Amino acid sequence: MTDTLLLDDGLDSVRQENINRILDAAERLFRHYGYSKTTVADIARDLGMSTANIYRFFASKQDIHQALCSRMLQAAYDLARSVAGEPASAAERLRRYASTQHKMTVDTMLDQEKVHEMVVVAIERDWHVIEKHIIRLHAIVAEIIADGIATGEFRPQDPEIASKCFGASLVTLCHPQMVAQCLMKENQARAEDLIEFAIQALR
Repeated sequence: MTDTLLLDDGLDSVRQENINRILDAAERLFRHYGYSKTTVADIARDLGMSTANIYRFFASKQDIHQALCSRMLQAAYDLARSVAGEPASAAERLRRYASTQHKMTVDTMLDQEKVHEMVVVAIERDWHVIEKHIIRLHAIVAEIIADGIATGEFRPQDPEIASKCFGASLVTLCHPQMVAQCLMKENQARAEDLIEFAIQALR
């Protein structure tokens, strides 16, 4: 029984390694050529394998894109989780959370046009992946707000409702398409001012 389990673990490890290789290649090609111009055959060629071999792990190009978006969003979640655990006041943690999410949107998704295309495709086709990410972020913010309520930084209120309102008030800082539009317009409120406004609403 033990030998069988070890064998299964080994197979799972090899499978995950292949999945990671495919995702790494897909991300590299999507970033270079763009999502719409990259085919599954291109990914297979880059890896030196057959297209049929790619389909052993992913049913379609869309499935590859969805898995890649999940991986990118996980990085954003891990960053948010790290900020939430910092030894700082609730207000300061919310400030850092909002500013780092905004910076990630600008730096990673907008400064690289091809990456932005990937995000737009995800929003249009795979909204459930984005929605799951938003729900997880709301839980982190609710946790920080609850800490602030407990220490008297914020007034008594429902942390979950407050978290959703906090996120909605800052959507122009984190929604890729809205951020792109705001960056092209003049006389927009500065990110730091919007964040401070949202935090003050919790007091």
